[in-house]
Amino acid sequence: MPTHKALILEAKHGKFVLRENETPTPGPGDLLVRIQAVGLNPVDWMVPKYGMFVDEYPTILGTDIAGIVEEIGEGVESFKKGDRIFYQGSWSLDRAGFQEYNLITAETASKIPDQFSFEQVATIPVAFSAAFLGLFNDKPHGAGYAAAALDASTRAKYAGKVLVVIAGGSSVGQFAIQCGKLAGFGTIITTASLKHTDYLKSIGATHIIDRHIPITALGDEIKKITETPVELIFDAVSLPETQKAGLDALAPGGDLVIVLKSHVTPPDNKSVDYILGVADLPENRKLCIEMYSRLTKWVEDGDIKPTRFEVLNGGLNDVVPGLERLQNGEVSGYKLVIRPQDTA
Repeated sequence: MPTHKALILEAKHGKFVLRENETPTPGPGDLLVRIQAVGLNPVDWMVPKYGMFVDEYPTILGTDIAGIVEEIGEGVESFKKGDRIFYQGSWSLDRAGFQEYNLITAETASKIPDQFSFEQVATIPVAFSAAFLGLFNDKPHGAGYAAAALDASTRAKYAGKVLVVIAGGSSVGQFAIQCGKLAGFGTIITTASLKHTDYLKSIGATHIIDRHIPITALGDEIKKITETPVELIFDAVSLPETQKAGLDALAPGGDLVIVLKSHVTPPDNKSVDYILGVADLPENRKLCIEMYSRLTKWVEDGDIKPTRFEVLNGGLNDVVPGLERLQNGEVSGYKLVIRPQDTA
């Protein structure tokens, strides 16, 4: 069997080890991809530290992926060898990103517009999926605003609505802002460091609340901006205190979307929607297939913009140092990206 370099997490709470992995063959509906860029996410350090999310070891992490199609599985007609694509991988030895080759199901991959680099689009899939599903998937797996994103003719009806994004400077928060703009929300308020004000307004935020203000004051700060009842809050950090503040700031009948397990009990007149932005989950797959069929055009047209990023030049050898930076809170407002093919 041919092999390639891979960064493997050998055991629960274990260490990352660089070694050879078997290069898989694409099955029906699959693509074999030569990976060119992978974005790092906080969950990639949480898995080894806390032993969460993954049950089978050894495994490979890294799910924000861009690369070149090398082989095509039976039945695939939408891609050809040599196509540049980007997609969300999954944690396993053959479908994750911290390696030189992997597999992806063709129906949940998008072509890269010509003017964008691998590194740019590798900032998109994971955080965008979480934001998109959180706003547009059917309840209780999202807030149910799907028609607004997928049919431009419906967007005007949300022009008078308010979206609040907690932690808009985070990767998920940035895409929640963009998804709100895509849906046509007229007012998009976010909490963030004020140093990110110009950038966040450039991607769709209309108002910035300084994240250093106590989160308990969120409702009061929103009322200084608008008297419109807030029916949708996307909590991109989902700490216990942000969840409580978000729930308190919601109008009756509103939805709080969270990306971590709930620490709040909503009253009967409010909803909390916990989402997992993973395309392979049965409750997500239909919308993700639709999302990926449109994502190339959204990126090409500028409706969805890649986040800012920093490239780490050591390939897979730079994954662990990069994850340490994320864990230590040393990365704000941009994404770390590695190129597996640069591995010495």
